[in-house]
Amino acid sequence: MASSLTCTGVIWALLSFLCAATSCVGFFMPYWLWGSQLGKSVSFGTFRRCSYPVHDESRQMMVMVEECGRYASFQGIPSAEWRICTIVTGLGCGLLLLVALTALMACCVSELISRTVGRVAGGIQFLGGVRISQNSWHLASGSFQPMGSPFGRQEAERSQGLLIGAGCALYPLGWDSEEVRQTCGYVSGQFDLGKCEIGWAYYCTGAGAATAMLLCTWLACFSGKKQKQYPY
Repeated sequence: MASSLTCTGVIWALLSFLCAATSCVGFFMPYWLWGSQLGKSVSFGTFRRCSYPVHDESRQMMVMVEECGRYASFQGIPSAEWRICTIVTGLGCGLLLLVALTALMACCVSELISRTVGRVAGGIQFLGGVRISQNSWHLASGSFQPMGSPFGRQEAERSQGLLIGAGCALYPLGWDSEEVRQTCGYVSGQFDLGKCEIGWAYYCTGAGAATAMLLCTWLACFSGKKQKQYPY
């Protein structure tokens, strides 16, 4: 079967897909932020939540429904920052997945990825990974300070870095919403976790991006075969 990738390129394609899948799973799961309310564990994603309070008419009190699901509408997401975060992080993960699927296609399509195209794809993965991994380290300390945005020469690289970086930086801006404050002991605020903790899904997203940055970027430099020169 014809392929435009070297043996190293095949490894890069498979690893890129695993990294993209990990980041996408982390984005979808509602375990970015952990807290408690009415004695029950509560978790949030960007557009999903697990456990929510409802008023029990028979007992005339608030009780927790221990179920996970997305918000009933886009406007139901607790804050405007989380709504924007959902859009930009979703687009960023989508671009990571697009690069990975293109790399997988190159395993069986000749002349799809040259060495130059492979290096550009690696640059996209690098800038996407830098933003997530840097923000993850700052979130782990219980407070958050957004990092400066790196700028590359390629327009696609800038879009990728800005999308994922903006999503990670915007998420803590929603910690002052009423829903989050109820879960975090009414002491949380923007860039302040209060009594809450960052969940594994955020780190899952960051781990996929960090692996793409550290390994996929390097492998991408050796992924494409030299293009044949055709006489005209």
